[in-house]
Order: sequence, then structure tokens, then C-alpha cells
Amino acid sequence: MSIVLITGAGTGIGNLTAKALARAGHMVYASMRDIDAERAQALRQLAADECIDLRTVKLDVQSEESARDAVATVVTEAGGIDVVVHNAGHLAVGYAEAFTADDIAHLFDVNVLGAQRVNRAVLPHLRERRQGTLLYVGSTSVIDVPPFLGPYVASKAAFDVMAQATRYEVSQFGIETVIVMPGPFTRGTEHFPNASRASDTETAAGYAELDPLVARNLEATRSLFEPGVDPDPVAVADEITRILALPYGKRPFRSVVDFTRFDVDEINDLTERHIREAMIHMDLGHLLTVNQD
Repeated sequence: MSIVLITGAGTGIGNLTAKALARAGHMVYASMRDIDAERAQALRQLAADECIDLRTVKLDVQSEESARDAVATVVTEAGGIDVVVHNAGHLAVGYAEAFTADDIAHLFDVNVLGAQRVNRAVLPHLRERRQGTLLYVGSTSVIDVPPFLGPYVASKAAFDVMAQATRYEVSQFGIETVIVMPGPFTRGTEHFPNASRASDTETAAGYAELDPLVARNLEATRSLFEPGVDPDPVAVADEITRILALPYGKRPFRSVVDFTRFDVDEINDLTERHIREAMIHMDLGHLLTVNQD
């Protein structure tokens, strides 16, 4: 079993994943900004009630010092880290023009730079061990780019690209990369209730005639599912658990958990074939394979 550090584990997919992995026998460190909060206490109580190895650790992905301290705590207590699940993220809803540069910078600071800070804290440890797994919780939104989520989708696209770019480099140190891409979920997370809005309300008012479309966004999202389908985000936690049960070095680079009518896997397969062909032509194809020597 693995020692797993999960970011953004207070709610939603991160919280569900922490529980699922601990129940599967992993030693799990569920990180969040406030480990004295009720949600952290609930995880510790669950661990005691079910006799599972589920712990909490303070980690604010917007602080490089906090990331270093969290990694140091886990390494000291557990003796190492095998897997990092990059889950922390924030949603923003609104009209693209109404988001100021500062609004978007904040979103990128959490969704993109947060993962980079954690990687910079943990990769020296993983490189020294020459083994480990970076698992990123991405989004199918980078494929279909839904309306009224522009800055958020842009940040998830940057998150995805950074994961791919890092993959090439860390693979030669025995570190594998997995990107799990959840589709839309209309319940079971606090993503939408906690979403921020564009701060330039005056500009947003100029788009008032589109407000009814934004208001029915949740209903519109539900129309993507076949009748009778009620997606539960626990499916993402289950998929992450399944992947981490696979042998090291045999885990998929991408996995899609999507209940919509569309086949994102087809697009991913086409993209991966293109990347592989390009890397082979550059005589860099070996960077796509984890070095297990």
C-alpha cells in the first residue's frame, strides 16, 4: 500500500478520494488549509471509527512554505511519500470580460501554481527515491470549453499542460504521471456553491441579457446526461483507487470519468498518438516511458 498526500481534501472529490484510499488500505494524508475545522475533525473521527489510516495535514497550496512544511511532516511521520494527488482547485463563474487580471491571477494561483508549489516541495524527495506517482485531477472542460467558465477552464488547461510537461522530465527519475479527467457533476461537491464571480460588476452588467443563460447553467449541464443518469462524484474517487491498485509503471497516463453523452477518450487517444509520433521524430520517445532502472 502507498503513502498518499492529497491536496484540497476538505470537500468534494478530494474528500471522497481520501476516504476511498484509506478504506482500500493506503496511508492517506488529507491536506487542507485548516486542520482544526469541522471537516478535518470529521475525517479524524472517521479514521478512529473505521480503524483506517486517514490523517490530516495543514497545506495551503498558495504558500510555498506551507507546501514544504506539509511534505516534510509527511516524510518525517510516514518515512516517505509514494503518491501525490493534485486535487485542490477553485471554480469561477461569469463573463470573461468581467474578470479582472487580478481575478484571473488568483484563479491561476490556486489551480496552476498551487500544484507547482507542491511539486517543487515533493519532487526532490521522489527524485531521490527514483519512484513515485503524480496524479492530477483535471477536467474534461479543457476539451469542450463550456460557456461562462472561461478563466476557470483556462486555468485547468494550464494545469493539464504543466502536468504533461512535467511528465516528460520526471519520467526519467522513475516518477509516473496520471491525469484523471472528471466530467461535469451537478451534485456531491461544493464546486458551484463556493464558486467566485467576476469582480467587475459594471462590465458584467453589460452582459445582463445573457443572465438567464447563466442562471440555467446547472439545468443545461444536466441535459448532457442520458435520461436516468445521475452522476455521483464518488466515481472519481473509485477510479483513482482503482488506478493506484495497478502495478507501479502500469498505470494509465489519462483516465476519463465522464457520464455525458460524449466520448472524450477518442479525443485523448488522438492527441496522445500525435504527441507520441512527434516525440519519436524528435528522438525523445523514451521520455513517455517511466524509467524503472
